[in-house]
Amino acid sequence: MEVTWWGHATVAIRDRGVTILTDPVLRNRLAHLYRRRGPRPVLSHVPDAVVVSHLHSDHCDLPSLRALPRSTRLIVPHGAASFLRSRLGERDFTELRAGQETAVGDVTVRAVPAAHDGGRTPKSRIRAVALGYVVTGDRSAWFGGDTGLFDEMKEIGPVDLALVPVWGWGWTLGPGHLDPAGAAEAMRLAGPAQAVPIHWGTLWPIGCWRVRPDRFTRPGDEFAAHTRTTAPATDVRVLAPGESLTVS
Repeated sequence: MEVTWWGHATVAIRDRGVTILTDPVLRNRLAHLYRRRGPRPVLSHVPDAVVVSHLHSDHCDLPSLRALPRSTRLIVPHGAASFLRSRLGERDFTELRAGQETAVGDVTVRAVPAAHDGGRTPKSRIRAVALGYVVTGDRSAWFGGDTGLFDEMKEIGPVDLALVPVWGWGWTLGPGHLDPAGAAEAMRLAGPAQAVPIHWGTLWPIGCWRVRPDRFTRPGDEFAAHTRTTAPATDVRVLAPGESLTVS
């Protein structure tokens, strides 16, 4: 299995000749998130499938989804397909609930819980449950999407790799998010062999550099430091956007 982190929650997972892309944000600007830090994603393989963890715009970016080939299958939380079909047109949608799974070629995608709000916006009537996913081929990777801590994390493993959110896109965090210490506790619960911190340091709102630059440069290393104490059996690899890791 090879994984490439493209920033924020966008990861390309390739195993058994199948490419799964998570929560794609493929452009340089996202609403008030005014610039991308690091390279714009350049996908080396056309994704066979995309997994969408929830409907927030930094995880379910409609222009990025439109840019993908219509042959790319969209695996989404239960209740999300009708909204996405109205914006994207007819596509190959698969809706999953936590505990359900689907096959993409020789790879299995299993939906797992996440503790996060599932609305498109805080007051939107457009809602679907938030999920994480476990992608299993020769190796297994848990993509956490966006989540807070929950007891059922201990039932997600064993997995070879955790793609774990460790921050957000602002200088503070609201409910339903993991900070570096909380993400390390998630590693203690789930017990992955390796972990890559995601959901940090990529999308920079106006003014954040002047207010709290440390919140955009340090969460990955802070997560690694906390994990060495809280979950020492998990080997943390802090990647820069565009870097890859082979899970062997």
